[in-house]
Parts: sequence; C-alpha cells; structure tokens
Amino acid sequence: MSYSTPDTKYKEQGKNDKYRQNVRDSYAKVARADNSGQCCGIEKSCCGVSDEATINTLISTRLGYSDKDINNVPEGADMGLGCGNPKAIAALRCGEIVVDLGAGGGFDCFLSAHEVGDSGYVIGIDMTPDMVTKARDNAEKGEYSNVEFRLGEIENLPVADNTADVIISNCVINLSPDKLRVFKEAFRILKPGGRLAVSDVVATVELPEEMRNDDVLIAGCMGNASLIEELEAMIKKAGFSDIHIESKDESKEFIRDWAPGRNVTDYVVSATIEGVKPLNSTCC
Repeated sequence: MSYSTPDTKYKEQGKNDKYRQNVRDSYAKVARADNSGQCCGIEKSCCGVSDEATINTLISTRLGYSDKDINNVPEGADMGLGCGNPKAIAALRCGEIVVDLGAGGGFDCFLSAHEVGDSGYVIGIDMTPDMVTKARDNAEKGEYSNVEFRLGEIENLPVADNTADVIISNCVINLSPDKLRVFKEAFRILKPGGRLAVSDVVATVELPEEMRNDDVLIAGCMGNASLIEELEAMIKKAGFSDIHIESKDESKEFIRDWAPGRNVTDYVVSATIEGVKPLNSTCC
C-alpha cells in the first residue's frame, strides 16, 4: 500500500484550494453582476443580453422549469445557472428535509420549500459569500421560514450526519476538484433510505487536456466533467445503491450556447443523476 508524503498531500491541497478559489471568484462576479443588472461574464448566464431577467427565464424554461416555477420564487433567485431541474426527479414530499449543494441565489431551495411545506425544511449550501448573502436576501424578500443558507464547501458540508431526506444539486458538483469526497459527504448527511437527485454535466468522451485546464470551462461546469462510468463508480464507492444516470441529448441545444465556437457538445451533455443510501447504512 502506498501513502502520500506530507509534501505531496500539501501540494494537492494547494492545487485544490487554487481550483476552488478560481470557481469562487467566478461566481462572486456572477452574484455581484446580477445584483447590479450587468452581464456576469460566464457564458451560461446573461452574456450578450441586456435584459437579464428575460434571458434567465428563457434559460430556465429550456432546462425544464415551468413559468409557474419561475414566478413562484423571489425576483433575483433565478440566475439561469443550472443545467436541468433536480426537483423534477427528487419526488419531494411534505415534511422532508432537503439539502441543496451549491444553492446560488436560492432558486431550487425556494421551489423545494413549496414542495416540502411548513413541516419540511430546506438547507442551501454555497462556498461563495456573495451568493449566500444574495440567497439570504431573497429568502427575506420571500418571507421563507423553512429555508436557510449556510456558507461552506460541498466537500465539507456544514450539516450533521443523517440529517437529510433528499439531496439536490444543479450543475455544481462538477465545480469540485474532489467529486468523490462530495458524494461521500452527501452519503454522510443523508438519512438511511435518503435520496440523491442531481442535475449535472457529464462527458460523453474523454475531454482533451486543453478543456480540462481551461478556467472558463471549469467555472462553466464543463471542464471537469466525468465520463458516466467514472461517475457511477464514484457514487457507488461513496456507498450509494440504485444508481441511475441518464444523459439528456436535448441539452446540447443550450450547452452549445455556454461556450460559443468551442464545440463543447462534442464532449459533454447534461444528465440526471440519482442514487439511494441503503436503509442498513451507517452514517459514513
């Protein structure tokens, strides 16, 4: 058995910290630009369009949300940053506790809050202070009493063991430099029998190195995409059963707009990702 030396361990930690900081900086700019009504600088959101609210609505309806969904959350919560609708596969029930990994402005949290009702609860996690502030402001505007937002990394979730009935996430796990750790943390905080319901981007073929090293594509959830078989192996290693990953070929229509002229749809597609924590599982 081989072990990492302290130097190797610290170098890897430093590399991961640099990776996270690039992502954090990118989404802090998104939050601040969204607040000021300016173009955010990430292709998957408002670039090139003067009416940001309109483009975000168009993006979200393309992702599978209804007009009713969009009109049922505070203005500014929908930032058009997702790649699907995790609520559509989560089958949320009244009274359930939901944790959203990478909550952004709170869009999916607020939709989930309506589904679980006053007897349920929703916890949104985001590592970008500007996003957490924005989400908390939106929660205050919408007078949500069953939603809270916590600052934290999805690799180290600020949530107790066996807390959640359902974990959702929308195009965020790809932003992590350690996805296996994310799935292990998701497993830890889920109750036995709890469900994983995620929308994210997957690779259909191995990505070229120039894509994997492109900061813009990484921040856009494309540069760190995993092949479906690799992703399934990670989720299984984390402890999940009943794993189901379904690619959505129709998503290529909007993914190509995230990085114009880069032919990204030759390599990636959006997918739904599901799993269950077995009933006889321990916390981690």
